[in-house]
Amino acid sequence: MLEVINDFLSGKVLIVLIVGLGSYFTIRSRFVQFRHFFHMFAVFRDSLKSSAGQLSSFQALMLSLAGRVGAGNIAGVGIAVTLGGPGAVFWMWVTALVGMSSSFFECSLGQLYKRCDSEGQFRGGPSFYIQHGLQKRWLGMIMAFLLLITFGFAFNGLQAHAVTHSLNNAFGFDTTYTGLALAVLLGLVFIGGIKRIAKVADLLVPVKTLAYIGVTLYVIVLQFDHVPGMLMTIVKSAFGLDQAFGGLIGSAIVMGVKRGVFANEAGLGSAPNVAAVASVEHPVSQGVIQAFSVFLDTFVICTCTALLILLSGFYTAGFEGDGIALTQNSLAAVVGDWGRIFISVALSLFVFTSILYNYYLGESNLRFMIGENRKVLIGYRALVLVLIFWGAIENLGTVFAFADITMTLLAFVNLIALFLLFKVGMRILRDYDDQRAAGIKTPVFDSSKFPDLDLDLKAWPANPPAAPQAQTEPQGVTAAQR
Repeated sequence: MLEVINDFLSGKVLIVLIVGLGSYFTIRSRFVQFRHFFHMFAVFRDSLKSSAGQLSSFQALMLSLAGRVGAGNIAGVGIAVTLGGPGAVFWMWVTALVGMSSSFFECSLGQLYKRCDSEGQFRGGPSFYIQHGLQKRWLGMIMAFLLLITFGFAFNGLQAHAVTHSLNNAFGFDTTYTGLALAVLLGLVFIGGIKRIAKVADLLVPVKTLAYIGVTLYVIVLQFDHVPGMLMTIVKSAFGLDQAFGGLIGSAIVMGVKRGVFANEAGLGSAPNVAAVASVEHPVSQGVIQAFSVFLDTFVICTCTALLILLSGFYTAGFEGDGIALTQNSLAAVVGDWGRIFISVALSLFVFTSILYNYYLGESNLRFMIGENRKVLIGYRALVLVLIFWGAIENLGTVFAFADITMTLLAFVNLIALFLLFKVGMRILRDYDDQRAAGIKTPVFDSSKFPDLDLDLKAWPANPPAAPQAQTEPQGVTAAQR
């Protein structure tokens, strides 16, 4: 029954939601992800600046990448290629392109409607913009519950299963001991809260990302003669034009979209939770940098995995096996046995940071539902660690199907909310674009211009001072002249 429901929801409904509404957001916003593409790099540079007492924009980016770049970037891509052929990679790219606009708007709205909690930290996400933007707390509670179940519990078990079985394949490590070690290490980080999670992400995310890209570039150099043909195969098989993969066009689309969403999470409502914790001058700046995060996840990391598989010569049409083993064996076929070890180590880093991110999503949404109840939060932390250990040693096929279903429900609730709040998103985007057109390098959000919105004035004060480096006009220009 789960498989039937899952096939309908993630095989049909999810495609229409992600591609359809993502395309709508793209067209209505005049292709915001393309217009601001090069601006993303400038915002990324500015994000490195620290914010006293709050998480910086760069830390929020590292947190979102910690979650996006997980088992889905290795195991998920391997599964997509196995079941959908090389063409699945093309549809992952398409999903990311339209998903960048969805991520832009959900993260901008997450910033806009964020709240300052009793500890002086920012919190936000889909539940917040549903409650304060749509005035529907009951729907925000449903969204919070779905995020808690999907990320706090189901995805954490799946991530733990992926890494312990990968280490078992590469080193012969017993899954019981690796699962226990994983739970202990994660518990030590959980205790420190969001700031410790952010510090660990700051350290591990750049290391794991650059190392993975470096090994892929090494494989490309070794197999450079095959790169043009492989890229042609990806495009041709995406449309059923490659004879070897002609019968997989339907599977290519379904697996490309499904695994693409699982990897980059654009439109699911997960990224806004961490985007909202950053201290920024304008909500849209965080939308811009989170759209860049989707680009990095899919066009860089997922493509790296696809290249490792397709350039190796190990993968052939009709291949049967799991995604992790396919990636391990593919890299080993090019560089030798150390390739299996590298994939296991890379996956361990990917999964560790991804679980930290998933845990925070669950905690943030649990706080939304029950408030600052310390005993419940400690119980949640303990339950997550138990599920991580359980997932490390058990077969999670049923959990995976269940997670796919709740993931689709998340996308449904979140994307409908984004559609209903799209006019608000466009208003703050126009405010940001107008300031940039006036020569302001770092636009500043003034909540007094939006008196009709239910905003937290602690997070977005009225008539804020301009950012020191923002104004490019010469001294002596009066307000009237401006």
